[in-house]
Amino acid sequence: MTIKPDLNAVIPAELGNVHFVGIGGSGMSGIARLMLGDGHRVTGSDVRDSANIGALRDLGATVAIGHDAANVPDDVDTMVVTGALWLDNPEYRLALARGIPVLHRSQALAALIAGRRLVSVAGAHGKTTSTGMIITSLLAQSADPSFVNGGVIEELGTSSAAGDGELFVVEADESDGSFLLYDTSVALITNVDPDHLDHYGSLEAFEQAFVDFADRARELVVISSDDAGALRVAERISHANVITFGEAEGATVRVHSIETDGPVAFAIDYAGRTYRARLRIPGRHNAINAAGAFGVLVGMGFDPAETLAGVARFAGTGRRFELHGTVGGVSVYDDYAHHPTEVAAALAAARTVVGAGRIIAVHQPHLYSRTRLFAKEFAEVLEEFADETVVLDVYGAREDPEPGVTGALVSDRFADPSRVAFIADWQEAADHTARIAREGDFVITLGCGDVYRIVPQLIGSLERERG
Repeated sequence: MTIKPDLNAVIPAELGNVHFVGIGGSGMSGIARLMLGDGHRVTGSDVRDSANIGALRDLGATVAIGHDAANVPDDVDTMVVTGALWLDNPEYRLALARGIPVLHRSQALAALIAGRRLVSVAGAHGKTTSTGMIITSLLAQSADPSFVNGGVIEELGTSSAAGDGELFVVEADESDGSFLLYDTSVALITNVDPDHLDHYGSLEAFEQAFVDFADRARELVVISSDDAGALRVAERISHANVITFGEAEGATVRVHSIETDGPVAFAIDYAGRTYRARLRIPGRHNAINAAGAFGVLVGMGFDPAETLAGVARFAGTGRRFELHGTVGGVSVYDDYAHHPTEVAAALAAARTVVGAGRIIAVHQPHLYSRTRLFAKEFAEVLEEFADETVVLDVYGAREDPEPGVTGALVSDRFADPSRVAFIADWQEAADHTARIAREGDFVITLGCGDVYRIVPQLIGSLERERG
């Protein structure tokens, strides 16, 4: 069983020396970076080394690889844990035995945010990109916000920073309800597509959490006009100041004339005027994300033209359609997509730039519960949007294995079995992918687990096959 955040826990007034268990993730490393900037001594641990950990070490953090009670210094005042941590983790158990206050990462972030004007971005999909767009535009307009994003913003080379302005922008995690912890001023809801039902138990409870999130916003709610779940949430919220965005005719911020040939271009109608932009990234879904970011900033009083120009400077985030190399004319990308809607969006974006080439998806299902619930939907979008698919086994993350739930649950639901292969062994999967790849093809790894770690194997197999 994994740790669940106690949203009613008292956050210490002074955090002192802070130890992070699971420090290498995008969110955790971003919080740790801000803690270092605030003058805290930071230690931590994670299961494997990474670029995030290297950057933290360069800033003065002490990080151990592997989880062990010996990693926790004697003078630690506060422990911060990720929600993916198991209850039997030795560092966590030591903190309980010593009486060291243990905070979920969302509570540590709430402590950093205290007293700031907070923009919280929530939704089943598009959070990281929308957050990055808001941050990029604010910086372009000299607003200098503090921020913690769920991925590295390419133009900035970081997922977090402390700014001098009054604003704090965060990607707010709805997966475990922790987004309700924040004292939000402006709430952006990108969509409310069903997800995380393993935590909420029902669609009704999932949507109610978004209603609560919206109604707690002090100033403004910005919400999709197109997503069915968001529409149901919008009907139930009682907030007095709501901006809608999307392609719907009645949207406050209406996006239209979307051109998806290469980097996406579009027009936005707002307050009787039309504004146009071309982003630096592809995908119809990113025109929608841009409209949401635009809605947040103009709703806060920023100039519409300057806001959209700033949004258009956004160059993407790590693990979102990220190119890792090209071998023999075959390009290898990685993407964080882990829900059927996200997979469809990522592959549709790839289709706009692949030209005459094919798309080969390497899909790692994430969570046993999600795989069981959405196996059919995953199969349908992979079969529709990819030319060939390789399905890996499930990345369980915080869940115990479920009998009968493997990657085969997805591959077995393809209407045309000749276009899919379930291969649990990663080297065999990489070799198979290299054998079927042709010049001009895109190979795209998909998933929010550790599927990105197969990329070097894919490149190696392509070099052997095509070298």
